[in-house]
Amino acid sequence: MDIWHIRGGNCLEGTAQIQGSKNACLPILAAAVIAPLRCELLRVPKLSDVDAALKILRCLGCTAGRRDETVYIDSTTLSACAIPHELMAEMRSSVIFMGALLARCGEAWLSLPGGCRLGKRPIDLHLKALRALGAEIEEEGGELHCRAGKLCGAVIELRFPSVGATENAMLAACGAKGETIIRNAAREPEIMALQDFLRALGAELEGAGTAEIRIRGFHPRGCVQFKIPADRIAAATLACAAAGCGGDVSLQGLESQQISTLLHFLNTAGCDIMAQHHALRIRSEGRLQPVGTVVTAPYPGFPTDAQPLLMAAMLRASGRTLIRETIFEQRFRHVPELCRLGANIQVDGDTAEILGVERLSGTAMQATDLRGGAAMILAALAADGESIVFDEGHVRRGYEDIDRTLENLGASIFLEHEGEDNGFNTAVQSSARR
Repeated sequence: MDIWHIRGGNCLEGTAQIQGSKNACLPILAAAVIAPLRCELLRVPKLSDVDAALKILRCLGCTAGRRDETVYIDSTTLSACAIPHELMAEMRSSVIFMGALLARCGEAWLSLPGGCRLGKRPIDLHLKALRALGAEIEEEGGELHCRAGKLCGAVIELRFPSVGATENAMLAACGAKGETIIRNAAREPEIMALQDFLRALGAELEGAGTAEIRIRGFHPRGCVQFKIPADRIAAATLACAAAGCGGDVSLQGLESQQISTLLHFLNTAGCDIMAQHHALRIRSEGRLQPVGTVVTAPYPGFPTDAQPLLMAAMLRASGRTLIRETIFEQRFRHVPELCRLGANIQVDGDTAEILGVERLSGTAMQATDLRGGAAMILAALAADGESIVFDEGHVRRGYEDIDRTLENLGASIFLEHEGEDNGFNTAVQSSARR
């Protein structure tokens, strides 16, 4: 159990470097097994999800180690194609190993993946895409056995632009004979990063960032070095923190265009935003204006991962904001916890109505998922007094040292692990867990 201690009320000022992208890094780690090779990955964030992916690589027989922000992988020693249930359960992105193992071994044994509980998150699109390439997949009791004597290029029509299904299809298609076309493909920047990495490995593909991706062949190289791009959701988190708390914050090392939809709403809310090449400066007085209606959508629409973050920033806005969630049915699980602070939020189906309040008051909260937990931390930073966020490791799945980053910007926050002498009243913890 992680315990986040926050004393709110401080403005944020200073400069922060954006970490490497979690959502780009995880499929790239899986892609390292599609051929016998050695790779060096730069700017790999120190996250529990990354640790889980490295454990999977070692379980498969690969050598995988880290030195600071650099990860070294040698997949020439791969000796297995089965991933134990306990490792699959640690993160949602573990399912991406399915396409990579089919391309390399023609077989994969695994179970349904874990991850945040955000409602129904079926992998039927993944399975349909792999079956189109010639894979035979047996499902029984949550276990999956995938086999492919030979993968053949195909036209894959996705009924929804799923990021994970697009990534799995891209990886498997690298082991297929002939051309593969993925239509209605996800367009997220992380898909473009995976394309860049696969090209560095020797794959012939194009189209990432558009609705159609073509994979024509794969001529693997033995060694590659690749730098993980900046994490756009980590950047969005810090931008929302600055907006909600007030202050003057510069973010370095990001492509601001990747969070342009969020920046549009923060600008509408009254923030002064200056975007430069690989940098962003945001200034806010802390009390924002309402932004109307926000609707989440696949990229380049407003990202569902930024929805809880923007909500946290708007809790003290002087008016009414509506947020409609179209991606995950349980993406509002953080709302009752934010209401503990005194927020006025009403949820009706897929829409949340936020009526800004004058002030928030510190309280105890329980993190519900990765981005929901981050939203609670942001809201606590804008509240009066002390708050505690109890967290079963959700936040550290996606953020590298976010407590230190925020502290360097002037926030009063520190992270404690259960088992240390924290001196908190048991009744407070019980209140947060009810």
